[in-house]
Amino acid sequence: MLDVRILTIFPQIFDSFLAFGNPARARQAGLLSVQSVDLRDFTEDRHRTTDDYPYGGGTGMVMKVEPIVRGIRHLSGIMNRPRVILLTPDGTLFNQRKAEELCAVEKIILICGRYEGLDERVRFFVHEEISIGDYILSGGETAAMVLIDAVSRLIPGVLGKDSHIEGESFYSGLLEYPQYTRPRVFEGLEVPAVLIEGHHEKIRLWRKKQALARTMARRPDLVKNKIFDSDEEKLLEEIRSQIQMTCAENGYEHTGSN
Repeated sequence: MLDVRILTIFPQIFDSFLAFGNPARARQAGLLSVQSVDLRDFTEDRHRTTDDYPYGGGTGMVMKVEPIVRGIRHLSGIMNRPRVILLTPDGTLFNQRKAEELCAVEKIILICGRYEGLDERVRFFVHEEISIGDYILSGGETAAMVLIDAVSRLIPGVLGKDSHIEGESFYSGLLEYPQYTRPRVFEGLEVPAVLIEGHHEKIRLWRKKQALARTMARRPDLVKNKIFDSDEEKLLEEIRSQIQMTCAENGYEHTGSN
């Protein structure tokens, strides 16, 4: 079972999130335990203060180091050698590979920052720092939800037997291929014929080609360092040939590396 403890000044914010979807399913099955822990429980003043003015001046408040470290030490004593993760904008970018790695970890502590950030010394008491993207959030709670959702669905037994993780976006290093359902025609937009014909090998190759083409167009950074299998190499050549042909027909030269 994956045991996750969240250090936050807003523990109740997780109640609705944990009541639905894959996190709820994983908890009900006894495969995931998530507890939000009030950081204020580790303060020592009567006002339960978790932040203070920054040294050197400036706007906003900074979260204090003492309550966070006390919280880490308290939970570490209960959990026995958990991985301590600080959710911060300047951490390593969270991706599917990291989700798979964390799924194999048995015990995790997530630290949620707020205000203008945390006292820099907190970093000396964590194992790693993770960011969920290059944008600003009100606090680390939203990032914690993203991480828990991504990891919980990877726990064996959480998804239904008809779910196939392997075909989802980023699992193979590519975006997901286009999906369709009924009706077959909607306002002149038709489902591709290959999906109707029932030839499974053709469908497999079509989906792989569409995933490659979509990734090259929308996320070329994912393609850049990917190791391709033999099918993908052939499909890449087809895609590149089609791009060059389209460019030639429209009177301009294709100079992209992909």
